[in-house]
Amino acid sequence: MFRFLKGVVAGSGAGIRDLPYNVGEPYPSAWGSWTHYRGTSKDDGSMVSIFSLSGSNSQDGHLAAGRNGVKRLRTVRHPNILSFLHSTEAEIVDGSTAKHTIYIVTEPVTPLAEKIKELGLEGTQRDEYFAWGLHQISKAVSFLNNDCKLVHGNVCLASVVVTQSLDWKLHAFDVLSEFDGNSEASNSSMLQFEWLVGSQYKPMELLKSDWAAIRKSPPWALDSWGLGCLIYELFSGTKLAKTEELRNTAFIPKSLLPDYQRLLSSAPSRRMNPSKLIDNSEYFHNKLVETIQFMEILNLKDSVEKDSFFRKLPNLAEQLPRQIVLKKLLPLLASALEFGSAAAPALTALLKMGSWLSVEEFSVKVLPTIVKLFASNDRAIRVGLLQYIDQFGESLSAQIVDEQVFPHVATGFSDTSAFLRELTLKSMLVLAPKLSQRTISGSLLKYLSKLQVDEEPAIRTNTTILLGNIASYLNEGTRRRVLINAFTVRALRDNFAPARAAGIMALSATSSYYDMMEIATRILPNIVVLTIDPDGDVRTKAFQAVDQFLLLAKQHHEKLITGDTSESDGVGTPLIPGNASLLGWAMSSLTLKGKASEHAPLASANVNASQISTTSNANSVMDAQNAVPVHAGSGTNASDQPEPSSPTSTDGGWGELENGLLHEDHDGDKEGWDDVDPVEEQKPPPLASIQAAQKRPVVQPKPAASSMRPKTTLKPSKADDDDLWGAVAAPAPRTASRSLNVKPASSQDDDDLWGSIAAPPPKTTAKSLNLKTTMASDDSDPWAAIAAPPPSTKAKPLSLGRGRGAKPASAKLGAQRIDRTSSSGL
Repeated sequence: MFRFLKGVVAGSGAGIRDLPYNVGEPYPSAWGSWTHYRGTSKDDGSMVSIFSLSGSNSQDGHLAAGRNGVKRLRTVRHPNILSFLHSTEAEIVDGSTAKHTIYIVTEPVTPLAEKIKELGLEGTQRDEYFAWGLHQISKAVSFLNNDCKLVHGNVCLASVVVTQSLDWKLHAFDVLSEFDGNSEASNSSMLQFEWLVGSQYKPMELLKSDWAAIRKSPPWALDSWGLGCLIYELFSGTKLAKTEELRNTAFIPKSLLPDYQRLLSSAPSRRMNPSKLIDNSEYFHNKLVETIQFMEILNLKDSVEKDSFFRKLPNLAEQLPRQIVLKKLLPLLASALEFGSAAAPALTALLKMGSWLSVEEFSVKVLPTIVKLFASNDRAIRVGLLQYIDQFGESLSAQIVDEQVFPHVATGFSDTSAFLRELTLKSMLVLAPKLSQRTISGSLLKYLSKLQVDEEPAIRTNTTILLGNIASYLNEGTRRRVLINAFTVRALRDNFAPARAAGIMALSATSSYYDMMEIATRILPNIVVLTIDPDGDVRTKAFQAVDQFLLLAKQHHEKLITGDTSESDGVGTPLIPGNASLLGWAMSSLTLKGKASEHAPLASANVNASQISTTSNANSVMDAQNAVPVHAGSGTNASDQPEPSSPTSTDGGWGELENGLLHEDHDGDKEGWDDVDPVEEQKPPPLASIQAAQKRPVVQPKPAASSMRPKTTLKPSKADDDDLWGAVAAPAPRTASRSLNVKPASSQDDDDLWGSIAAPPPKTTAKSLNLKTTMASDDSDPWAAIAAPPPSTKAKPLSLGRGRGAKPASAKLGAQRIDRTSSSGL
């Protein structure tokens, strides 16, 4: 029989070398003759607890009881009973003597007495935690007595241990035995190892060894008495020394006192069943117990109950013991969210609890759950993750963001909900620095290109702001192809005033990425026209940006004079204060074009004081929304180029992005910026060619008053009244004091911005201009044709900009080839 038990306990090995665990430092206390050690697994280093019991020989009574405890612990499984992992029995030779030792390996636990000292709880929080612990031990005792018909025999403070999640578990099964209630007349011992129990823990019938009375009693009679002893030791803070101390009830809470007295009834048949203690005691009805119980049976609750519970949980968690919230509630909440049993409001509670953890603990306990939640199809959870991404985004590694998070977040760019698209856009401010260049160039920029023509004006505005913020994370080639096109071709032509303001600010903030040729030929011409924008805020920012870029041009000029040939690219100037608020989001789309069905349950984003002003002029905002989009074209012929798409179109883009490079794709929908800016393809001639053209002798043409006068008095059509940029047209050459006609020309001609910066007429009048001869000889010089004809009256300097000659109703703006067959000049 002994060999059989030894084989059951020891398994295949018989020595300490067979124990796949490392034995660490012992705890100061343990039940009975056992010693409780800290331990770790040799395989993965995980924490365990190791209990050891030694005897002088294999027939030692303590060893026999220990073998009984090992067998019972291995076979009895319950959530509130200590989990068994491994056991072995070894013979250790110490000098001339040999000791037999039993080892039990369990989940990592701490003696209850040690854990209470470590937590240091007081007042209400202590009572709530004790109530939860007693609730768990009562369930374990009820399971043994009522379901298994077993008697533990020694329930006390030493027989309870605490897990890492602060759950209480029952162990010390050395005395455990079946309840033999069939042979009531028998007076033989029912508990073989009852001699291990201290006399202070024995009820009167056990102290007298009245086994007949014990067999006539309910199965829970002995262990109900033990629960009373545990309650006394818990609240008194001392170990029970003698049975008479149980009469001192000064430490027992009043709500628990009636049940405490029933547990310690002198009549075994009147003692309270542990199951009734759980169900009926008022003491167990507190916030902590009810919260944990709700979480444990979450799958049985309906959606209304879940939603109500999780909305209250963040505030409730602040009132509960902090250690219990972090070690017990937080794992339950993370598991519920991960497996889909928790509602979306639970995410708020999870992140609030996670904020109480250290950075290392947050990365281990909370972050894995959050990463998995990004794959959720629940729109409410996705919205919650994006709203709070600034709280955990910094803890995400670049690899996790690039491989696991961004592919799921990117689905929000094309979501039907404008609010979700906006949140997805704003989340890129946190995620973009962690994305690889391949992901940015091949995926992110395509999505941003589409958002820059979104139907929501605020999303278009914030897309421009985001591009300005993440410009530093783009490689040089991508910046050169994307930024200017995105800010000038799209943002500065937007019909929404804050979007134009955002484009100006983005150009100012990224000024260090442009060379002087780009500033002089592509940026300044597009910004200057906004100095007469209908919106005051746009005009103010335009003037500030012009000052900034002119300062850069002046610095470049001074370097050329001093002979400094050092690379000037990438050298910017500090932002002018008015344009320094690029990091702030413009506004929430909910405040502009709201759809009640999409936005009702969601909170709108806050608008910081440093953000772009959207209320500088209410009338101008409304006018800008209804106005024709402002376009800045190139110097190509307007008749040969289609009209640029509006900010809300879907067929314009930056060019296809692939392998980190941008290229044009003329098939199907275009998703880049390159195809909408012909300036990139047709570069202006070098400065030397322009200077040479200006030095050529210019012959003044013969006056053609009869043909020119009707052109100057031609009234634009009604459709042309919507053009905001007609004010930059030159005045009629034959009028001396006529005011500037602010009615614009045809809107379809507005694509040509270069016509407004044509060279002024030369001051010399020595020779007349032979148009046919000049055009024949200068056919290769596209700039020779842009000289405006001088007025027939005395020449005066243009006060409102460089002018263009008067044109018929269907005239084209900018540099054009003169019709050689025309006999009426321009």
